[in-house]
Amino acid sequence: MADSSTQSIVIDAPPPQVAAVICDFPRYPEWTEALKRVEVIEEYEDGYASQVRFVLDAGVLADEYTLAYEYAEDISRIEWRLVAPSTMQKRQIGSYDLDDNGDGTTTVTYTLEVELAVGMLGMFRRKAEKMIMDTALKQLKRRVEGPGRTS
Repeated sequence: MADSSTQSIVIDAPPPQVAAVICDFPRYPEWTEALKRVEVIEEYEDGYASQVRFVLDAGVLADEYTLAYEYAEDISRIEWRLVAPSTMQKRQIGSYDLDDNGDGTTTVTYTLEVELAVGMLGMFRRKAEKMIMDTALKQLKRRVEGPGRTS
Protein backbone atom coordinates (compact mmCIF):
# COMPACT_ATOMS: atom_id res chain seq x y z
CA MET A 1 0.00 0.00 0.00
CA ALA A 2 1.23 3.50 -0.84
CA ASP A 3 1.21 6.44 1.55
CA SER A 4 1.50 10.04 0.46
CA SER A 5 4.27 12.29 1.81
CA THR A 6 4.49 16.07 1.45
CA GLN A 7 7.34 18.49 2.03
CA SER A 8 7.89 22.17 1.17
CA ILE A 9 10.80 24.58 0.68
CA VAL A 10 11.06 28.29 -0.14
CA ILE A 11 13.20 29.13 -3.17
CA ASP A 12 14.55 32.61 -3.84
CA ALA A 13 13.15 32.89 -7.38
CA PRO A 14 9.76 33.53 -9.02
CA PRO A 15 7.58 30.53 -10.00
CA PRO A 16 8.35 30.67 -13.76
CA GLN A 17 12.08 30.36 -13.05
CA VAL A 18 11.50 27.40 -10.70
CA ALA A 19 9.15 25.73 -13.21
CA ALA A 20 11.75 26.16 -15.98
CA VAL A 21 14.30 24.15 -13.96
CA ILE A 22 11.75 21.46 -13.01
CA CYS A 23 10.66 21.08 -16.66
CA ASP A 24 14.20 20.90 -18.07
CA PHE A 25 14.37 17.12 -17.68
CA PRO A 26 17.46 16.37 -19.83
CA ARG A 27 19.57 18.51 -17.47
CA TYR A 28 18.50 16.68 -14.28
CA PRO A 29 21.70 14.56 -14.15
CA GLU A 30 23.69 17.83 -13.86
CA TRP A 31 22.12 18.60 -10.47
CA THR A 32 20.34 15.47 -9.23
CA GLU A 33 23.02 13.11 -7.96
CA ALA A 34 21.12 9.79 -8.20
CA LEU A 35 19.85 10.30 -11.76
CA LYS A 36 22.31 9.00 -14.33
CA ARG A 37 20.22 9.59 -17.45
CA VAL A 38 16.94 11.32 -18.26
CA GLU A 39 15.31 11.22 -21.67
CA VAL A 40 12.17 12.98 -22.90
CA ILE A 41 10.27 10.32 -24.86
CA GLU A 42 7.20 12.32 -25.89
CA GLU A 43 6.23 15.99 -25.85
CA TYR A 44 2.97 17.91 -25.98
CA GLU A 45 2.42 20.35 -28.87
CA ASP A 46 3.58 23.21 -26.61
CA GLY A 47 6.98 21.54 -26.13
CA TYR A 48 6.48 20.38 -22.54
CA ALA A 49 7.43 16.76 -21.86
CA SER A 50 4.53 14.32 -21.67
CA GLN A 51 6.62 11.18 -21.00
CA VAL A 52 10.10 11.02 -19.52
CA ARG A 53 12.36 8.00 -18.92
CA PHE A 54 14.65 8.05 -15.88
CA VAL A 55 17.69 5.91 -15.07
CA LEU A 56 18.32 6.00 -11.32
CA ASP A 57 21.42 4.70 -9.57
CA ALA A 58 21.65 5.57 -5.89
CA GLY A 59 24.05 2.80 -4.89
CA VAL A 60 21.84 0.16 -3.29
CA LEU A 61 18.82 1.46 -5.23
CA ALA A 62 18.83 1.28 -9.02
CA ASP A 63 15.81 1.52 -11.31
CA GLU A 64 14.63 2.53 -14.77
CA TYR A 65 11.15 3.98 -15.08
CA THR A 66 8.93 6.20 -17.23
CA LEU A 67 6.71 8.97 -15.89
CA ALA A 68 3.80 10.70 -17.64
CA TYR A 69 3.49 14.43 -16.91
CA GLU A 70 0.63 16.91 -16.85
CA TYR A 71 0.84 20.65 -16.19
CA ALA A 72 -1.50 23.35 -14.94
CA GLU A 73 -2.05 25.97 -17.65
CA ASP A 74 0.07 28.50 -15.70
CA ILE A 75 2.61 25.80 -14.71
CA SER A 76 1.81 26.35 -11.02
CA ARG A 77 1.30 22.58 -10.68
CA ILE A 78 3.34 19.82 -12.31
CA GLU A 79 1.97 16.28 -11.82
CA TRP A 80 3.29 12.87 -12.79
CA ARG A 81 2.48 9.19 -12.58
CA LEU A 82 4.37 5.99 -13.30
CA VAL A 83 3.45 4.72 -16.77
CA ALA A 84 4.14 1.01 -16.06
CA PRO A 85 5.57 -0.92 -13.10
CA SER A 86 9.36 -0.94 -12.91
CA THR A 87 11.82 -3.21 -11.12
CA MET A 88 11.49 -1.25 -7.86
CA GLN A 89 8.09 0.48 -8.15
CA LYS A 90 4.52 -0.70 -8.61
CA ARG A 91 3.12 2.81 -8.55
CA GLN A 92 4.29 6.42 -8.30
CA ILE A 93 2.17 9.57 -8.25
CA GLY A 94 3.67 12.94 -7.51
CA SER A 95 3.41 16.67 -7.92
CA TYR A 96 5.15 19.98 -7.45
CA ASP A 97 2.93 22.91 -6.47
CA LEU A 98 4.54 26.31 -7.01
CA ASP A 99 3.08 29.12 -4.90
CA ASP A 100 4.14 32.71 -5.56
CA ASN A 101 4.90 34.35 -2.20
CA GLY A 102 4.63 37.84 -3.72
CA ASP A 103 8.18 38.80 -2.74
CA GLY A 104 10.17 37.17 -5.52
CA THR A 105 10.22 33.80 -3.76
CA THR A 106 8.31 30.59 -4.42
CA THR A 107 7.12 27.96 -2.00
CA VAL A 108 7.54 24.57 -3.68
CA THR A 109 5.43 21.77 -2.22
CA TYR A 110 6.48 18.27 -3.27
CA THR A 111 3.94 15.48 -2.81
CA LEU A 112 4.96 11.89 -3.51
CA GLU A 113 3.17 8.57 -3.29
CA VAL A 114 5.20 5.47 -4.10
CA GLU A 115 4.25 1.82 -3.86
CA LEU A 116 7.37 -0.31 -3.96
CA ALA A 117 7.60 -3.64 -5.73
CA VAL A 118 9.76 -4.90 -2.85
CA GLY A 119 8.65 -5.12 0.76
CA MET A 120 9.90 -2.54 3.23
CA LEU A 121 8.82 -1.84 6.79
CA GLY A 122 6.68 1.29 7.00
CA MET A 123 9.09 3.03 9.38
CA PHE A 124 12.02 2.55 6.98
CA ARG A 125 9.93 3.47 3.92
CA ARG A 126 8.80 6.76 5.52
CA LYS A 127 12.38 7.60 6.50
CA ALA A 128 13.57 6.85 2.94
CA GLU A 129 10.73 8.97 1.46
CA LYS A 130 11.61 11.89 3.75
CA MET A 131 15.27 11.66 2.78
CA ILE A 132 14.45 11.44 -0.97
CA MET A 133 12.09 14.41 -0.82
CA ASP A 134 14.43 16.48 1.35
CA THR A 135 17.34 15.82 -1.01
CA ALA A 136 15.26 16.55 -4.13
CA LEU A 137 14.01 19.88 -2.76
CA LYS A 138 17.46 20.97 -1.56
CA GLN A 139 19.03 20.07 -4.92
CA LEU A 140 16.26 21.97 -6.76
CA LYS A 141 16.81 25.02 -4.52
CA ARG A 142 20.58 24.89 -5.07
CA ARG A 143 20.09 24.61 -8.87
CA VAL A 144 17.59 27.48 -9.12
CA GLU A 145 19.47 29.81 -6.75
CA GLY A 146 22.96 28.82 -7.88
CA PRO A 147 25.51 30.41 -10.22
CA GLY A 148 24.28 31.23 -13.68
CA ARG A 149 20.68 31.69 -12.59
CA THR A 150 18.48 33.98 -14.64
CA SER A 151 16.18 36.45 -12.92
